[in-house]
Amino acid sequence: MFGKIREIEDRYVDLEFSLSRPEVARDQKTYQKFAKEHSALLPIVTAFRKHQSVQNQIEENRSFLNDPDPDMRKLAREEIESLTSDLEEIEEGLIMMLTPKDPNDEKNILLEIRAGTGGEEAALFAADLFRMYSRYSETRGWKTEILSQNLTGIGGFKEIIVLVSGRMVYSRLKYESGVHRVQRVPETETQGRIHTSAVTVAILPEAEEIDVEINPEDLRIDVYRSSGCGGQHVNTTDSAVRITHLPTGIVVTCQDEKSQHKNKAKAMKVLRSRMLDQETAEQHSKMSEERRAMVGSGDRSERIRTYNFPQARVTDHRIGLTLYKLETLLHGELDMIIDPLVMHFQSESLKKTR
Repeated sequence: MFGKIREIEDRYVDLEFSLSRPEVARDQKTYQKFAKEHSALLPIVTAFRKHQSVQNQIEENRSFLNDPDPDMRKLAREEIESLTSDLEEIEEGLIMMLTPKDPNDEKNILLEIRAGTGGEEAALFAADLFRMYSRYSETRGWKTEILSQNLTGIGGFKEIIVLVSGRMVYSRLKYESGVHRVQRVPETETQGRIHTSAVTVAILPEAEEIDVEINPEDLRIDVYRSSGCGGQHVNTTDSAVRITHLPTGIVVTCQDEKSQHKNKAKAMKVLRSRMLDQETAEQHSKMSEERRAMVGSGDRSERIRTYNFPQARVTDHRIGLTLYKLETLLHGELDMIIDPLVMHFQSESLKKTR
């Protein structure tokens, strides 16, 4: 990392010299170009120079660790401890500044939660995860809108698709994609045996019309009568919409709204995001195995996390993080696991750019 930063500092010094030259100052186009690059590099160079200064202070204090005066040795140890903490904080900031920016980080997302193995128990845990992400969204001031849902008879979800809108949503939730495994005793289990179930979470950046070009001739749109749990939940008009994108075979259905037009609009939103996700996955598949190991961390075939209820434990298998705060996590306090994930993958991304 520091080799790269020294190159940045050298470029910064060159720019300072160039900006001081009269011929550059007279050429406003060149001057503005250099000034913009100089301004962009300033925070990195400032942090790096502060890092070097703190390192020098640590070395100076280490020279006092063998001082005959015990008070001086104690003071040096305390100063080293404080400065080391400052150094780590500066390094974390440098990692953040050097990590390549994900163009999707500022996008809203489509959160797709699907019950996997485990039948009704998996569907119930899908509902638990939906509540967890909903509460987390509330704490961050994000808005949630259910686009599609497929309920089970006892309150679970076979599938639910939610639009989450707000500031930097994708940047916080993009590492949640994958298989979430739950270990607990189902309410219907009479002998107290622990069952293992799985739920799949997919985080898709919301695609705008400009992100994905869809030819209307490539779509087959079917309308049909909505179905639900029975009685008043069954619509009496053909308002449900099924859209099939013929070239890719992607199928999206939506029946939550009573209006056919609203269902179609929601279905198109989901279709665009799935197509963008597919295009991104195809690009990643062309990369080397080493590169794909970094950017493909959201592979939905991976088991990324285990929620163990008997031990009140949650483990993220990608970074080896185990917390005994399961209930707190399920109540939406996700930063305790998202922050370490973000830091880990940013560090991995930085290594690949060296």
